[in-house]
Amino acid sequence: MNSASQEHTHKDILIVDDTPVNLRVLAKILSDRGYKVRKALNGQIALTACQTLLPDVILLDIMMPDMDGYEVCQRLKSDPKTQDIPIIFISALEDEWDKVKAFKSGGSDYITKPFQIEEVLARVKHHLTIQQLQYQLKIQNAELQALNEQLVRSNLELEQFAHVASHDLQSPLQVIIGNADLLTWKYEQQLGPDGDRYLTNIIDASGRMTQLIQDLLTYSKVGIPPLAQSFESIDSNFVLEEALANLSGEISKSGSIITHSHLPTVRGNESQLMQLFQNIMANAIKFRLPDVSPKIEVSCNQNNREEWQFEIRDNGIGIDPDQGDRIFEAFYRLHSYDEYPGTGIGLTLCKKIVERHGGRLWFDSIKGEGTSFYFTLPALKS
Repeated sequence: MNSASQEHTHKDILIVDDTPVNLRVLAKILSDRGYKVRKALNGQIALTACQTLLPDVILLDIMMPDMDGYEVCQRLKSDPKTQDIPIIFISALEDEWDKVKAFKSGGSDYITKPFQIEEVLARVKHHLTIQQLQYQLKIQNAELQALNEQLVRSNLELEQFAHVASHDLQSPLQVIIGNADLLTWKYEQQLGPDGDRYLTNIIDASGRMTQLIQDLLTYSKVGIPPLAQSFESIDSNFVLEEALANLSGEISKSGSIITHSHLPTVRGNESQLMQLFQNIMANAIKFRLPDVSPKIEVSCNQNNREEWQFEIRDNGIGIDPDQGDRIFEAFYRLHSYDEYPGTGIGLTLCKKIVERHGGRLWFDSIKGEGTSFYFTLPALKS
């Protein structure tokens, strides 16, 4: 006597047929392979049996009195408790329409009588395997969802912590800077060259820390939900002008030439989109070639994914393409602070803003010739 495969041993099979000899034959075939078998002589008994104990697979005849197999199947599939049970029709009906009707009623498979034993066993095993895989997938999806929810909570807690910690650090830091300034102003003669140098180092370091805290605060605010609810229609031209006004000092000092085409109206958060433009253009100004005035071009086109694709192109020192997405990592620096001051958060913030708006951010660069940053924003639906 052969047995069912180990993982399918003792699986419950319900056979529904109004012909007792068919029930006996099928029951013996399946029982000999290690399956638990229940029998029902009509549709009503089958429905009652399913409510009492859910079978793993149902073998269902079509031509039965009072309630045919199609109705039995439809009623099982309309009940949330039984809708996921695989139903294999076994019938002498060979017309294509009968088979189509069986599948339309919710059947998973169809076997024509007279049947072959090995075919029945193979079909039963096949649907038990599918059922088992679906169950495992359901468990894995539930576990992934739980992990994702845990990750979202952890990220939110981390962002809130960064916001609170950064905010609380600003006051004592301003006290340090203020007192260092007072010492420099009131006791410059007594301090001497060494003391003046020490205080200058304190003030410079405190300034760097202030900038880092401000960047961390900005970064943490991007992650505080519900961001999408604050989205509104934004004229990108207006946002760009705001960013240019904030950079007016750097633009004038560097002799930057900035041009732009007409930009579209998008849906988003105004302050964050302004920060996005400002950070990318500030980088273009900072990472310029020696003795070369920065040239920055801002343009936009609609791509074939129904997105607005923005490009901010510069003629700066360029980025090694091998750096890839590392340049978007927080605190990752390509150059020393003394060479190019900064906190290393600017592009990380840009990436987060773009992703929160449902877009993508990437770059293309040639060392010594310049860089193009691209980002997409969803197009407004008419």
